Amino acid sequence: MRYAIYFTPRQDEPLARIAANWLGRDPFGAATRPVEAVGDLSAAEVAFHTASARRYGFHATLKAPFRLAPSETEASLRAALNTFAEATPPVVVPRLVVGQIDGFFALVPEAPFAPLNGFAGEVVRAFDRFRAPLTEAEIERRSPDALRPDEFRNLCQWGYPYVFDTFRFHMTLSGRVGPQESPRLRAAIDSLFADVLGQPVPVDALTLFVESEHGAPFMVLSHHALGQGPARKTA
Repeated sequence: MRYAIYFTPRQDEPLARIAANWLGRDPFGAATRPVEAVGDLSAAEVAFHTASARRYGFHATLKAPFRLAPSETEASLRAALNTFAEATPPVVVPRLVVGQIDGFFALVPEAPFAPLNGFAGEVVRAFDRFRAPLTEAEIERRSPDALRPDEFRNLCQWGYPYVFDTFRFHMTLSGRVGPQESPRLRAAIDSLFADVLGQPVPVDALTLFVESEHGAPFMVLSHHALGQGPARKTA
């Protein structure tokens, strides 16, 4: 079993609904759903390009998936999330845009946004005590030879290469896409998300996801509103 601390909009928000339809899965306890054709992309093409992102659900990584430290429990993790969330104000991202990172499409901030990076770093530090150290196999799965020295140090120290100075806020929408297919996929994503991307996006909660067994889809376990009191159990 692994846990992850992500940001994802509430289930009833337009951004979350559109993303769930695009990916073919709602991580808030709902079953998978058939994907639909979008623009010039057939339903089969959308399903193919979203397959790798579908298992994780629509999210932005704050604390990457981790096994629980032997000294901690799910209850202690959720209690700490409550305490952190109650004391931490939301961060409002002025605008998200469609971007491409290492070949995969994602929603990313339109411009660097220091408050968001600072918030993400606080989450990494605050919850690292709950993370069991990576095994050699887990490190190998991150392709360490392909990482820069600072990314490899982050992987070993914090369990994830992309934290602090290397952090990249992104909400993944596809697997890696080659240059020939990228224009068609970008056009489809642009058309689907156009109406919601004109609005600021409040990062107003921490969401605890769980992978019940290796390879299982990540599901929402609890949603912890920032600066607004106790967690709301959702699954």
